[in-house]
Amino acid sequence: MMKQLFFLLLLLPSFVYAHGGEDHENEKTTNAKTVSYFSSEATSALYELLLKYKEITPGKEATLKLFVSNFNTNQSIDSASIQITVSGYPNVKFLIKQLDKGIYEVKGIFPEKKKYNLTININSTLGPDLMLLSNVEVGKELQTNISANTHTATTWYNSSWFFGITGLLIGLLIMFFVMKRKSRKATVATLIFCCMIPTSVYNAAYAHGGEDHETGNNAGGTISNVFIVEKESQFLFNILTQKTSTGNFNQSTQALGTVIASPQGNAVIQSPQTGKLISIKVNPGQSVNAGQVVAVVEQSIDAGTQSSIIAQNSDWRAKKNEAEAQYTAAKIQYNRLKSIEDIAAKKDVTEAKARLEQAEKNRTLYQSIPLQKVQAAKYFNLTSPITGVVGNYNYAVGSFINSGETLLEVTNLNRVFVETQIFTNDAEQLSNIEKITTNSNNKTDTGSYQLKLISTAQSVNGDNQSQKVIFEIVNSKAQFKIGENINVNIFSKNVSAQIIIPTEAIAEINGKPAVFIKDNAEKYSISYISKGASNEKFTTIIKGVEADERVVMAGVYQMKSIYLNQ
Repeated sequence: MMKQLFFLLLLLPSFVYAHGGEDHENEKTTNAKTVSYFSSEATSALYELLLKYKEITPGKEATLKLFVSNFNTNQSIDSASIQITVSGYPNVKFLIKQLDKGIYEVKGIFPEKKKYNLTININSTLGPDLMLLSNVEVGKELQTNISANTHTATTWYNSSWFFGITGLLIGLLIMFFVMKRKSRKATVATLIFCCMIPTSVYNAAYAHGGEDHETGNNAGGTISNVFIVEKESQFLFNILTQKTSTGNFNQSTQALGTVIASPQGNAVIQSPQTGKLISIKVNPGQSVNAGQVVAVVEQSIDAGTQSSIIAQNSDWRAKKNEAEAQYTAAKIQYNRLKSIEDIAAKKDVTEAKARLEQAEKNRTLYQSIPLQKVQAAKYFNLTSPITGVVGNYNYAVGSFINSGETLLEVTNLNRVFVETQIFTNDAEQLSNIEKITTNSNNKTDTGSYQLKLISTAQSVNGDNQSQKVIFEIVNSKAQFKIGENINVNIFSKNVSAQIIIPTEAIAEINGKPAVFIKDNAEKYSISYISKGASNEKFTTIIKGVEADERVVMAGVYQMKSIYLNQ
């Protein structure tokens, strides 16, 4: 009984093999797409035409769609004048109607089942052209492919059941003969043979099945570099192309800069002494001239200083009274001598007149100086040292200001500097500069501003080995604010002839730079590239793109999504 059970266990690999053959050999998948339309296309130096249509029945009205676009840019052509004739059939007429920008509906009747050639006479803003759409097939039926995940049919002699039952019968037969044999050696040899047969057959079958699966995976699991983008999607996503060419390229470096005030463009208004803010003469945002009074401060005077001023004022008051008395006596003396000028000595009259004039000067001096001295000791004005725009006040009227505290700032934005951090490799271009430009962050200002090199670095930052370089924005027109971050583009004089594409045309696919190239009306391919030097708008291509290829430069994100979702 134990021997019979042991021999039955030997038959298990036959059942395993039979089931494995079913799983690995019979499952085949296909990923073919169903063809939903026919198409014919034509290109010229100006236009790209694509005619799409369903099955056309001879003698019945057919509806076709004609897509018209710019050959170089893929821009849809609006309001084009189109006339269509059929070669060999002058009586065939077509009704043409524009459905959308670049999309035209064509209706007509084809008389018989055959291939037709359509002559297109087109005129638009690009100019006139005569083109030929060939092989428009009338009467041909669309072929539909079998859907994915279908099982292939198997015959009875390839069935897993056939192999399973056959293996069971062979096992029973071998067990019968072994039980009849009395020789132990023959029994052992037979056991080893029975153990090896299922294993070797299983391995062979597994190897063959693995080969089939590998082929199927390659056919359906790998993303192709060529993919289809229907014309409707191209127009919807505004996918535009640009023809590549070899041109002169100025290498450039882009650095991040911070706008700072020039030495003569920023003034800090501070109080030289502790005092009380009495009045403010200007408002924030107001333009002021150099020397204009912006505020008045009353000086805070301690008791000792105030006593000294009072004593000084008392002394000046006594001297003033003395000057008044001298003036009065000199005037009386002069008037008396003047009345007796006929009998008085001329010398006495002249001396009296001189004493009167000197007394009058002393009297005037003592009348004005004490008041000026008191006022100067109590009030003082704060003036703007430059011409510019007033900033916000840090104190209100009535506030006390300590000596050295800032009341406000005056800034002149007509001349500003830009401070940048440039690394050693990029700093070498500073000795061979063609131009330096920047753009304002203000979206309404689309102009480009020239920069002038003011100062190169005298030292290097030890943390990141960068150098501080300062530029001046020429004619900034107050478009830049202090502390604003802007991009500085440094263009070198070195010019090289290379293939150039817009920087915005480059996408990153699986961590690699790539571009999308248009092969025909609805067929695109992806090309991985090696980038060279670049500037703010363009990039040179070392490898991956050739001249006169149509590279997608607008709608790159949509193209990337379509490619990854294929």
